[in-house]
Amino acid sequence: MHGSVSPAESIPSATFVVPVEPPTDAADRTLSGILDTLGRHALHLVADAGRLGEQLGEVVVHGPGEPVPPADDGVLLLTGSRAAHPQTLDTIRSAGTAGYRAVVVKAFGDDLIGLAHVADEAGIALLSTPDEMAWRHLDALITSSKAPAFSDDTDRFTSIGVGDLFALANAIASSIGGAITIEDPTGRVIAYSNLPHQEIDEIRRLGILGRQTPERPTNYEEYQAVLRSESPVYFESPTPEYASRLACAVRAGTEALGLIWVLTDRPPIVARAELVLADAAKATALHLLRARGQRDPERAQRTEALRLLLDGAIAPRSAAAQLGVKAETPSVVLVIAPTGDDVEPILAAARIVDLVTLYCEAWHSSALCVTDSGVVYAFLPTRTTDEPSPRLLKLAEDLAATIERSGRLNVLVGIGTCASGLAEVAESRAMADRVLAVLTGRGDASTRVASVEQVRTEVVLRTVAEQGAADQSQLLGPVRAILEHDAAHGTVYAESLLVYLSSFGDVVRAAEKLNIHENTMRYRIRRVEALFDLALDDGDQVLAIWLQLRLLRLLG
Repeated sequence: MHGSVSPAESIPSATFVVPVEPPTDAADRTLSGILDTLGRHALHLVADAGRLGEQLGEVVVHGPGEPVPPADDGVLLLTGSRAAHPQTLDTIRSAGTAGYRAVVVKAFGDDLIGLAHVADEAGIALLSTPDEMAWRHLDALITSSKAPAFSDDTDRFTSIGVGDLFALANAIASSIGGAITIEDPTGRVIAYSNLPHQEIDEIRRLGILGRQTPERPTNYEEYQAVLRSESPVYFESPTPEYASRLACAVRAGTEALGLIWVLTDRPPIVARAELVLADAAKATALHLLRARGQRDPERAQRTEALRLLLDGAIAPRSAAAQLGVKAETPSVVLVIAPTGDDVEPILAAARIVDLVTLYCEAWHSSALCVTDSGVVYAFLPTRTTDEPSPRLLKLAEDLAATIERSGRLNVLVGIGTCASGLAEVAESRAMADRVLAVLTGRGDASTRVASVEQVRTEVVLRTVAEQGAADQSQLLGPVRAILEHDAAHGTVYAESLLVYLSSFGDVVRAAEKLNIHENTMRYRIRRVEALFDLALDDGDQVLAIWLQLRLLRLLG
């Protein structure tokens, strides 16, 4: 598929209305409502037993041979049960007695008429789900789904409750004209539209059933293109059996929360689809943030507090209260950065943050991770304020190795200074960033983890460089003259002088490093002194010249 990015300046101010108040009507939890929301690709009604308008309660996953627990108004998922097995009939009868409203089975090619009769007798609705549907995925879909109710175009968006992602998906699909999915940055399907007049292709069907976009050779490049773009991206299908697509990233600041994908030709989408989709992405960001907070409100609050703490934008006492640690807690910050020429940092960071969190929580239960601008920051409480211990270094090495092995992704890990309390966490983060810059600048694949102590010299030099000591306008006259001469005449005086000074004037050592004869080395140094009026017996001059040459090499 070929992607083309629409100009960002063509997108006007938002026209997609962001909902603020959730609806109070509970009618969207009915069996009929959930069937309408999930659609025939997820659930099929075999027998309703007069239950369509009734409210549904919790979802219970049931294995063969297990007793049926009581659950008023519940939905029972019969995993591992075959329609022709007598035990399945007994389970459905037991479900009716236990207060369930519906049972869900997989047909596996069997006739479900017998089950339908038993379900009718038990007063319970019978539903089937495709054989490919994962039971855990169906459980999540039923639990999170709500059926939207649209009255007219005016209140189409304002009637949607914040976090009601299935209703939001249908609202976007209705406005844009094509079926949509809302996904997280790794391609996991969070919600999807289900409007009768909008068709889907096999890729979309498999994504709904498996809760994950199917693997295709172009997946990674397409997701990269969307996450890099500030506006919707169009992908034309090379074959008629697959639909063309329009996609847009959903962001909160620099953090990628997810993506919206639209099928553009089943039926054709509206003329101003890019504008609608860009506005819809802004509304979706609010829904995804709220949904994330509702799943684990405490973690969401802690994550936001950590962001502020890393930026030095929150008082230590306030951060301590929200993070659940003491303000005097010793800690260290790690920065984990995906690396590689073909890596999209934002997408890669989203892929690894859960794994990083798992490792860090094994280190300490109060550890916490956040993504920011394509890297993952980990806050790790420690026992002491000593410099990073061998145990911490091993944790970082094991983490990098696991990401490489399981995620087929290379990372660099920078370990900051140990903070004696939360007031020093921002400094630990700054040092971790500097260590990462050193590792990135080295370009050495064999060194993927380092602490401040291990690269302190290069960290100091980079700090000096950042203060402008190697700016072109600040270069000493002799240094500038040497660089200009090398550029004009193809000489290597700058490199020769740097190696000579770094060898403390030892000609033999410097010659060995450059793989030249020592007499050649002596000749070059004499020429440098003569051509550029240098006094290499002046300690201050030598220090200043060496420092600028060294910083220039460090910065490439």
